[in-house]
Amino acid sequence: MSAPLGRRVAAEAVGTGLLVTVVVGSGIQATELSHDVGVQLLANSLATVFGLAVLITLLGPVSGAHFNPAVTLAAYVTGRRHRTGPTLREVAVYVPAQVAGAIGGAVLADAMFAQPLVKFSTHDRFAGHLWLGEMVATAGLILLIFGLERTGRATLAPAAVASYIGAAYWFTSSTSFANPAVTVGRAFTDTFAGIAPASLAPFIAAQLLGAALGLGAVAVVYGRPASAANVVAPQAEPEPASP
Repeated sequence: MSAPLGRRVAAEAVGTGLLVTVVVGSGIQATELSHDVGVQLLANSLATVFGLAVLITLLGPVSGAHFNPAVTLAAYVTGRRHRTGPTLREVAVYVPAQVAGAIGGAVLADAMFAQPLVKFSTHDRFAGHLWLGEMVATAGLILLIFGLERTGRATLAPAAVASYIGAAYWFTSSTSFANPAVTVGRAFTDTFAGIAPASLAPFIAAQLLGAALGLGAVAVVYGRPASAANVVAPQAEPEPASP
């Protein structure tokens, strides 16, 4: 049976929070150890790859390890017809939990490195080519997650999703936030991984559009699902209850 909703929501909050802690904390550590921006990005991306793989492996069996409103919404859209994804009620509690967890994760990372606990970022990321990068990053993420699900290879998700995000750090202009909750959380830290609050709305809009494009690509490549399956991790949500 699937875990009770309260436990699933807690897993989403904790998982998203720890993901942001990894992203922000490794960014702070990288800037303290090196002044080379390339080395900083390498350290940040590697820490994110390892951290994300661990979190999906650890929490996937509880909640599906979405850690991402775009993934949760995509799971709702693809599963509503056959009742294999989260319900609207579950989406309504998953998404706030993910956002709250992301903010908490940024605050925790700042606290560990003696930074101001809440200081909004001044890192402006307001540019069309960055929005395009977010669309590409999010579309690819959705295609990967649901492609694995459609082909019965969800067990590969921890390694595959983490590897994709690590690669997308480097091949997208935006360094692949690809996650509305993480994007909001990163606005609360004025460090290497931060994003200015004024840049949030177009980033999130680009991510949601990218998610829709990703779902379109899944439909084109794989067609309709033949049977119910999990979204991110096997045994995560074996019943229609709900990255």
